Amino acid sequence: MTDNSNRKPALSTRVAQALRFMEEGTGAVVPAIQPTATYARDENYEVRKPYWYRRDGSQTTGHAEAIIAELEGAAESLLFSSGMSACTAVIDHLPTGAHVVAPEVMYHGVLQQLQMYEKNKRITVSWYTAGNLDELAAAMKPGETQLVWIETPNNPNWEVTDIAAAAEIAHAHGAKLMADCTGTPPCMTRALDMGADISFHSATKYLNGHSDVTAGVLSVRETGQYWEDIFWVRKLQGTVLQSFDAWLLIRGMRTLFLRVEKASANAMAIAKHFQGHKHVEAVLYPGLPTDPGHEIAKRQTGGQFGAMLSIIVKGTEQTGIDVTRFCELFYPATSLGGVESLIEHRKTVSGEGFPVHERLLRISVGIEDADDLIYDLEQALTRANA
Repeated sequence: MTDNSNRKPALSTRVAQALRFMEEGTGAVVPAIQPTATYARDENYEVRKPYWYRRDGSQTTGHAEAIIAELEGAAESLLFSSGMSACTAVIDHLPTGAHVVAPEVMYHGVLQQLQMYEKNKRITVSWYTAGNLDELAAAMKPGETQLVWIETPNNPNWEVTDIAAAAEIAHAHGAKLMADCTGTPPCMTRALDMGADISFHSATKYLNGHSDVTAGVLSVRETGQYWEDIFWVRKLQGTVLQSFDAWLLIRGMRTLFLRVEKASANAMAIAKHFQGHKHVEAVLYPGLPTDPGHEIAKRQTGGQFGAMLSIIVKGTEQTGIDVTRFCELFYPATSLGGVESLIEHRKTVSGEGFPVHERLLRISVGIEDADDLIYDLEQALTRANA
C-alpha cells in the first residue's frame, strides 16, 4: 500500500480552495472582504504588522497575493491597481539613466511608456525583434543594462521567446529579466522556474477571468533591495489593489485552471479551422505545429498554448474592420482573458504609431461552444467579403 501521508494536494486543488481557506469560528469557505482604510495600533502604540494603513495592503489583498505567489512558485507577489501601474513601478524603481532592453512590438501601453521615458531622458532603451535572442544579446550593454523585458507570447503577433535562454543572456550581463506572460497564466507558464527574476501578469486578464477587475501583479524568485524599492513605489504612488477588487480576483482564480483549459482548447480548434481558409492570409498561434515558436511554446506551456491568437484577413484594412463589425458572438472589445470571446482590429485600437499589420485581428477566445465561435467567424468573414 502506498504511503500518502506526506502527499501535498495539486496546485489546481490549492487554488480552487483559495489555499484551503476556512474562516475561524464560522467555518465559512469564502473569504470575507476587509475594507478598512486604517489600522489601530496596539496597547503599546506599536504598529500591528503587516499593515498600518491601506496603502501597505490589506488582509484581502494579501490573501490574493498569497494565492498568486503559490501559482508562480514565488518568494512574494505584489498586487497593483492595474497592469500598467505594476509595470510603472518596475520602471520607476530604476535609477535615472538605466539601460533597458525591450521588444520593438509589445503591449502598446508599456511600449508607449518606455518610449516616453526615453524621450524624457529618464532611461535609455535598446530594442530587439520579439523572440530573436541574437538581437536581444546584441542589444545588451555590459555594465549598463539593468533590465531585460520580454513578453511571451508577444502581443499581438504571438512570437515566442525562450525564457530560460533570455535569462542566461540577462544574467551574464548583470541584468534582471522581467517576463510578461499575461497571455499564458501561471497555470501554464511559471516564468520564475525558468530563470526570470520578475514575472508580470495583467491580472485583469486570465487571473481574474471575468472582465470586472483591473489589476496587475509582480512576482519574484528572490526578494532584496530592488523588491523593497518596488514596494515603496507602490506605497508612495498609492497603487495597491483595493480590497473589493482583490476579493473578485480571488473569486476568479478559483476557476483559473478550468477556464484556461477550455479557452485554450477552443483557441486550438479555431486556429486549425481557419489555417488555410480562403479568406484568411495567416493564422498566428503558437499551438500550430507550423508556427516558428511552436516547440518552445510547447515546452513553456506544457502543451496547452493558451487562448490568444490573431488572424490576418485577406482583402483591405476595411475588410478586417468589417469582420469585427459583423461578428454576432465575439464582442468587438479590447482586453483578453475573460470567459467571453473578444475580437478587435488591432491597428485601430493601438493607433497609427504602433507597428502592426493593417489587416490583423486579435482574438481572445473564451469558454463558449467552439463550433458557435467558428460559425460566427465564418459568417463574419463571408459578409465582409461579399
